[in-house]
Amino acid sequence: MQLVRPGEEHLGGYLDALDRGWSPDPGRSGYAHAERARIESDVTSYLAGMDDREAVGPPVTLPDGSSAPRIPGIRRWLWDGQFCGTISFRWQPGTTALPPDCLGHIGYSVVPWKQRRGYATQSLRQMLPLAQAEGLGFVEVVTDLDNIASQRVIEANGALLVGQLTMPAAYGRGPGLLYRITLS
Repeated sequence: MQLVRPGEEHLGGYLDALDRGWSPDPGRSGYAHAERARIESDVTSYLAGMDDREAVGPPVTLPDGSSAPRIPGIRRWLWDGQFCGTISFRWQPGTTALPPDCLGHIGYSVVPWKQRRGYATQSLRQMLPLAQAEGLGFVEVVTDLDNIASQRVIEANGALLVGQLTMPAAYGRGPGLLYRITLS
């Protein structure tokens, strides 16, 4: 499994995953429809937006439908010859701080039919050098309190549990866990 910068040669697998009901953000209704609309509207701009180091893309739609200003970020797709999922990294230049509406520096999701193969662990490991290249000394990763699989992925990448947190209102105020991975 490798991380790829999404290109037109990868779109079929991504669209198939959306058609099969997968979403990297299951808490956000209408995600698949919005993604398809963005791709069909301007595939070149959509793919270029996967590397948005200047935060020029549109505002981010949060799970409750509200929006927040975009911060710099990159998105990669997990690829083993087929689409396997996504991973994203976001940051604010010159600081490790994130806006209150941003849950962690890195988020990932593996399609159900490719889970339990170690892909999430590998993708997080492969993303860490990109975070370090942006000058961060650490990254924070947030997961749901009951998501044991994600907790194992994060811990397998050397994370330390910072503590429990309450998700912001846009995410439903549920409990979560905050982890920190030191970059060296």
